Amino acid sequence: MAETTHIPKASLYYFHGSVWASVPLLALEEKGYGPDEVDLKEVDLAKGENFMPSYLRLNPQGTVPTLVVPLEKTLAPEIESRYKAIQDTKAIVEFLDKSRSVQSRTHTTSTAPAPSLAPATIAFSTLSNQIIELLHSPTADPNALFYMNARSEEELRGLAEKLLPFLRGRRDTLAKLLQDSESGAVQVSEKTRAFWHVKQLAADKFIQVFEEASKSASELSDEAKHRREEFLQSARAAWGGLKDVLLTLHKEVIGPYTLGDQLSIADLHLAAWLSRIAFLAGANASEDGNTVLGKIEAHVGDGFGLPKDFSVAEARRRAGLAATNVDSTERQNKLAAFWDAIKERPSWKKVYASGLH
Repeated sequence: MAETTHIPKASLYYFHGSVWASVPLLALEEKGYGPDEVDLKEVDLAKGENFMPSYLRLNPQGTVPTLVVPLEKTLAPEIESRYKAIQDTKAIVEFLDKSRSVQSRTHTTSTAPAPSLAPATIAFSTLSNQIIELLHSPTADPNALFYMNARSEEELRGLAEKLLPFLRGRRDTLAKLLQDSESGAVQVSEKTRAFWHVKQLAADKFIQVFEEASKSASELSDEAKHRREEFLQSARAAWGGLKDVLLTLHKEVIGPYTLGDQLSIADLHLAAWLSRIAFLAGANASEDGNTVLGKIEAHVGDGFGLPKDFSVAEARRRAGLAATNVDSTERQNKLAAFWDAIKERPSWKKVYASGLH
């Protein structure tokens, strides 16, 4: 009997509700990685597990995702492998794309197709990078919008109810870690202690606003009023800035996918980002593109709307979807067309099986 070859596995650290951790999860499915090739290790952000010293050794920023991969081929269990941690979503997806292809020498047990997700031309590569950079820019930051998804006192009360347990869990973990480091129960560097303190202050800033969200303005102290108004102004500015992001995406996306007919790396980033924005706007995974983008436009407010200048029939044809009962003159915006195309892919259905996040 032939000796079984030992294949070192990569480990993807993620959180099920993380917008950017969803990108490599989509990539794993699109690239055809087998379930035995990558270990999925969930890091519970609500419990502050990303701040634990063991995780910070892999990712000093305490963010997800993190992909830990073997640096060398290992042919036997007794041979020690060397590993490296990739901490940037863009770099992780590029690594996953290159590591399973017809040119790759990476060991693989999966027999599924491994289509290349990298743009085929310099022009497409430039466009792809521009879209990805926009989605990861401060103006488009989906995590900031998550924490600031309230522009009125009524919305603030609802947001506080949802986020307070999450934020308190993180704050309590940080307080315990700082206490343990001071007592010597946990040995960490001064840099790590400073990192914990900054993250604790950030959580406290939101908690202070959210804990008094149920009070009317007349019940607040002057300091609390100032904190609330500062929060609401920041939230209005954040959502107002999203108009330019959405308009730029509509202009740059070729349709129905970012680069036209074929799925590419940029689509994985856009799928995760748009799913988060749709979630914040109150949409759900079962709704079509026109409905979802309508909710996003309404949530942005001030009469905002994207141009409806893309043929629905053409979008569905390019995406390989049935175009029955579609009028040839029907138009939609390109992000709605993208939504209709991406939500039909098995990868998206798997990652968002339990709903948008």
